[in-house]
Parts: sequence; structure tokens; C-alpha cells
Amino acid sequence: MKYIDDTLENKTILITGGAGFIGSNLAFYFQKNHPKARVIVFDLFRTGERFSNGSLKSFGHFKNLIGFTGDIICGDITKKEDLQRLEGFKIDYIFHEAAISDTTVLDQEIMIRTNVNAYVDLLALAKKNNARMIYASSGATYGDAPSPQSVGRESPQNVYGFSKLTMDNISRKYDYDVSIVGLRYFNVYGANEFFKEKTASMVLQLGLQILSGKAARLFFGSDKILRDFIYIEDVVQANILAMSAQKSGVYNVGTGNPRSFQDISDILQKEFGTSRETEYFANPHKAYQMHTQADIEPTIKELGYKPNYSLEEGIKAYAKEIKRVYESEIKDV
Repeated sequence: MKYIDDTLENKTILITGGAGFIGSNLAFYFQKNHPKARVIVFDLFRTGERFSNGSLKSFGHFKNLIGFTGDIICGDITKKEDLQRLEGFKIDYIFHEAAISDTTVLDQEIMIRTNVNAYVDLLALAKKNNARMIYASSGATYGDAPSPQSVGRESPQNVYGFSKLTMDNISRKYDYDVSIVGLRYFNVYGANEFFKEKTASMVLQLGLQILSGKAARLFFGSDKILRDFIYIEDVVQANILAMSAQKSGVYNVGTGNPRSFQDISDILQKEFGTSRETEYFANPHKAYQMHTQADIEPTIKELGYKPNYSLEEGIKAYAKEIKRVYESEIKDV
């Protein structure tokens, strides 16, 4: 679906983290709907390096960009010499998706350096080019704040959420006369998330468990653990609408309709035509958020955003891709 009428002819669009989950979906959106625009993907790509918790330091993967015909630059947003590779371009829009996005990473130094300090450098690049900045914030800024989560009621409980809130605060104070829009993604699921490994959505993880012939594994009481799950197509929609924002701001991107993990399992079983047993186990986390719900009224009012996919519709649209991932990446491996 095309979300803006502008052809973007002769416009240059930079997508940091463009080989990752959301960034690659944006790259293909522009390639399909705005073929006269120039799209630059800037990504570190994965190296095999991991944090102390076992997570990869970069989720960027070439397979997410198979079929993409735009410019690809391998670089690290924390290295000024890598950012200098962008000096030869006249950039009109920056979609900043690159980040350490794993909420369980405990290395505070690298989290702040990557998510906060590098963002300041990219804002300077935006100012130099008179470019619009649309960046990924996060629902993690709310931490244990009660539902519905609204901008201005933040309580981050980890350094990742803190880093994203710091980005939001920097954006509000930045001396800049063109729109800067932060989008607080809630629980996103959809194509190109497989290479996020254990940080991929529970939609994908449960789907692959079921297709593998295993029982879906859920915490006891999963019918009462609710999250605001948002399909990737609606996240892309919010990003594109942000290009036309009349003023700077931070906005939630969710459905406003929280659903349970049990719902995910049940919907997947229906889509796959299976009837696996569910395996329940005790929640090992001492602190665990039981409910998230994005307040999306400001997003609707200011950006013209309206979520198009319920959880049932999103999983139905995603089911074929989950099967493809299982066949190509999991089965017989």
C-alpha cells in the first residue's frame, strides 16, 4: 500500500540499520512504491561478535536485502570515519533504525555510545543536509508504567529503554528547523525478523515451534499476559506518514488493542491447521510487565495513522512467510 502521493523523484533516502528487520522493510517499501527515489542502506551487518548475554552485536543480514537494488554501505554508526562515507550524498530523509535493540544487553557504555552518541552525530548530518529525521524510539521507554502507556509517563527499567528516552529528550531540545519524529514501536512482528534470533517476536518463535512439531511453550497464565502487538506493515505506514509531519514529536506505534500470548498461539494453530498441545512453565522473571497498551490517539491525530491489521489479520498475512522461514532456515538443519 502506498501511504503518500509524492513520487519522491530525485529524493535521497538514508536508512540506517537497513539490513535489519524494520529497516529492510522500509527499503523495499520505497523500492516498490517510489522507484524514482534513491535509497541508501547503511548497516554494520553481522560479524559473529556477541555480547556477554549471547546476543549478536549486529542483526543486519544480507538475506534481508535480497532483491534490493539501491545503494548499500557497510558502516558503523559509532565511527565518524564510516559516517563520512555519506558526505557525497544530498540526503532528504533519514530513517534511523540502527541501534542495539536487545533489552537484555547490560553493557551500559556500548548501549549509550551506540544509541545516544551516534544519534547526535546523525542529527548533525540531518542538519547539514536539511533532511527530515524519522527515528526508532521504543515502548521500552515506559518500563513498568501503567496502561495505556502515553508520552510523558515514562519509567524505563533497563538501559535500552533509558537510551531511547534520552534520544527523545535530545530530539525535543535540538536546535533544528525541520521535523524530527520519534516513533515508539511496541511489539513488532513480521517478515525479516528471523535473524534477530532470540529477540524475534513471539509470533515467529511460537510459529516455528508449532511447525517443528513441538508444543507451543508459554508461561502459566499466558492468557492474562497482554501486549500491544503491531504488524510490520503498520510500522512502515507510521514511518511513511511521519515524512509529512507538520511538527516534531514523539508518537506511539501500536494498535491500542492489547492481546495475550495465548491468543498468538491459538491464532497460529488455526492458520497452520494444527492442534498441538501447549506446554506451560513457570515465569522465571522476578519483574515482568503483564500489560502494554499504546495510547495512539496523538499518532492518529498528528500523523493520520490508523492501524490496518488486527492480530488475526497480521498473523494471517505473516503465516506464509513463517512457513517459508521454517522450510529454508529451520527444517533439516
